[in-house]
Amino acid sequence: MDKLYDVIVVGGGPAGLTAAVYLARAKYRVLVLEKEQFGGQIAITHEVVNYPGILKTDGKALTDTMQQQAEAFGAEFLLAEATGFDFSREIKTVHTDRGDYRCFGVLLATGAHPRTVGFQGEEAHKGKGVAYCATCDGEFFSGKEVFVVGGGYAAAEESVFLTKFARHVTILIRKDDFSCAASVAEPAKNHEKITVLTNTVMEEVRGENGLTYARYRNTVTGEETVYQSEETFGVFVFAGYAPATQALKGVIELNTQGYIVTDATQKTSVQGVYAAGDVCIKPLRQVVTATADGALAATELEKYVAAIHRKTGMRAAPPEPKQSRQTVTEDTDGLFTVDIRQQLDVLFSKMERRLLLKLYLDHRPISGELEAFIAALVKLSDKLTAEVADRQASETFAPCVKVCLEDGTETGLAFHGVPGGHEFTSFVLGLYNAAGPGQPIDGDTRQKITAMTAPTDMKILVTLSCTLCPDLVKAAQQIAAVNPHITAEVYDIHHFEDLKNRFNVMSVPCLVINNEKISFGKKNLRQILELLA
Repeated sequence: MDKLYDVIVVGGGPAGLTAAVYLARAKYRVLVLEKEQFGGQIAITHEVVNYPGILKTDGKALTDTMQQQAEAFGAEFLLAEATGFDFSREIKTVHTDRGDYRCFGVLLATGAHPRTVGFQGEEAHKGKGVAYCATCDGEFFSGKEVFVVGGGYAAAEESVFLTKFARHVTILIRKDDFSCAASVAEPAKNHEKITVLTNTVMEEVRGENGLTYARYRNTVTGEETVYQSEETFGVFVFAGYAPATQALKGVIELNTQGYIVTDATQKTSVQGVYAAGDVCIKPLRQVVTATADGALAATELEKYVAAIHRKTGMRAAPPEPKQSRQTVTEDTDGLFTVDIRQQLDVLFSKMERRLLLKLYLDHRPISGELEAFIAALVKLSDKLTAEVADRQASETFAPCVKVCLEDGTETGLAFHGVPGGHEFTSFVLGLYNAAGPGQPIDGDTRQKITAMTAPTDMKILVTLSCTLCPDLVKAAQQIAAVNPHITAEVYDIHHFEDLKNRFNVMSVPCLVINNEKISFGKKNLRQILELLA
């Protein structure tokens, strides 16, 4: 019964986190599954000013607090991708890439992902001038011209954010005005570095090493405008979102756009399965409506699960409330919270082999930061040791930490820069995969990995602020940890300008295979294997 829960919440955004707070507080055992990063889309929003009761915050801080609340009541959290569902019985099964989990009730809060527009050149230039995340990629266009395609909340808010980097921003709106609230649109309309063009659509972009040509059209007059420049520019697309319901087709009722059909209580077409947040049909997709959905669905699930308890006599183990997170102690130089240390202790205790973290340093301050970070990390476990390598011993880009076995044998995993921010978890999981037993991989996938015999080098170019990067990093490291012919080296692109220029990186994450094949965007293990094949 270890993997039996009262409710499994699929999706760790505001809707799922709110439901976890309500359910755990009501003494139900709840598991929140999230395949990328807890917090959802709002976690990459740099400024939130319209959430009631909070004057001003950022998306990550807001959702971090939600997660802490849920954890304090005993909710459990797991980074795993839901790959399939069996809702045919009273005890339901959620299949994930980390095993199967059973429950009485399910809340689907999978959210949505950025939608493409379809103008000519959009697909071909993804990561090469066309971007979808201002927080992740805005800095790549410092001092450059930027176009924004879209007229909703995201387009208005992110255009203002992009002015921190861009020389000028031009917003192309398909309709005759912004579709968001006037209070959100006004800062964009009145910004000295922003031009707003209404009734205008992007038709085409092109360029050799980045975008140098754009053509857009006024839908009222038919007039076309060509923007051409010797220097490259960027196009950010904020055209709404598509629901993340691929794994739910044929399982529950969806509308023609793929959104989940629910009733007034957030109940889906399947008994005991509810949905909340951006994945539902609704007129307004905001944090406040997502949290409202989550609260309503949770209270309905409480009633449903209680009825199942009475009917079957079965119960999941009750949740164990946790103390709220605290700050760190002096022995790790203030780098890790008590909560993080507890999680690391569990992970390090499971490692089968000791690891040597070999440091390659240069004279830049970032090398000192890396050395201090690794020194603090190895204090936490006798499974880890560290040493500084001779600067002449390798042509490795410094600063770098290579993950080696205790005898110095390289595992193929390395991080260039300091593995903090969103890459901290992926780096630690890399250690776990290198030392064994590592994250579970199904038999067929493992066989495909081990069957590859050609030497293969994977470079993963990231930024620490990117929420899309860790998914690719973790999957690439899993592959390299299994196959000794494959390496996975991660680079914080901010410290390696030569690589950025060499591969013309204008978006992250960027995967470079054998210094030839380049692919942009987040990927799971199966997608990487397809590229390697």
